[in-house]
Amino acid sequence: MQRSLMQAREEIGGDILAWNEAINEMHDRLMRHAVELCEREMGEAGFGPPPVSYAFVVFGSAGRREQTLWSDQDNGLILSDAEHEGKETYFEQFGRRLTDILETAGYEKCEGKVMCSERRWRRTSSEWSAQLHAWRSDLSWEPVRYLIIASDFRLIAGDAALAEHWLRSFHDGLRGNTELHAAILRNTVRHKKTLNVLGQVMTERFGDHAGDFDVKYGMYIPLVNAARFLAIQHDVEESSTLRRLQRLIQFEAASLPLLEPAYEAFLTALRLRSLTDASDDGGLLHSSGYLSNEELKKKERFYELRDGLILVRKLHRVLQRQLRFAERRRA
Repeated sequence: MQRSLMQAREEIGGDILAWNEAINEMHDRLMRHAVELCEREMGEAGFGPPPVSYAFVVFGSAGRREQTLWSDQDNGLILSDAEHEGKETYFEQFGRRLTDILETAGYEKCEGKVMCSERRWRRTSSEWSAQLHAWRSDLSWEPVRYLIIASDFRLIAGDAALAEHWLRSFHDGLRGNTELHAAILRNTVRHKKTLNVLGQVMTERFGDHAGDFDVKYGMYIPLVNAARFLAIQHDVEESSTLRRLQRLIQFEAASLPLLEPAYEAFLTALRLRSLTDASDDGGLLHSSGYLSNEELKKKERFYELRDGLILVRKLHRVLQRQLRFAERRRA
């Protein structure tokens, strides 16, 4: 399927929104099928059907519907609070089997262990509410990082009411919490330097990617982080970066001369990510995340990258100023 979608990219051409939609629809179908297969395997192994209702949810690029052809796992489970003697045993095994099935399907396991096989990301509804409260109450780096991960949340399969309750608990706890907003900004405002003092694009100097440009961490992630923070600050409950930016523009939550170009820059980032070099490893595609020097030599490609990076720098400076103001208020 990955190969056929690579061919589809050529047919779709420059319509990055159509390409992004096709890729993420594919991922959603695969993940839903993995959940169905896992339930079937659990039954065949003697565990029976799920003892209580549950929701399988995703975070990260999957939660934002921004996955590329190559994607790892960022997921979790929300379990009903209904009492059942075998609930914990069933879903512990279910989480392990599901992550294994997804790995077999081509989704590498998350190095940071953000997966439903891990107890931290597999909880009952009430346990999740308590965990979210605990993370909000501790402004140190790691709890805030977990909140940032959790903010890119989306239901894939299972009980929609459980997912909706989780979302209400998450967003209600963030609303109006200026100290927490500042902590989130502090965790996300850093990004890789991509333009020098003369405004020239900075490529990798050494290693296998010397002369190439790191699209993921140089352009894409800074835009994701900025849109996420502004969405949290202005009570925008979307998980997609594009939808977050659209809502922020609609609500005039920040300067339109900044947000509207940010939307276009993000489309550029998605397009450039789709052009990064990929390698075939046993039928599975892997990307370095770098735009090759050959691509950068194309004038149109280079100029759209540079224009996007100029916008990233402007956005970053605005957020830095906001953070300095928040820090002065705390002092």
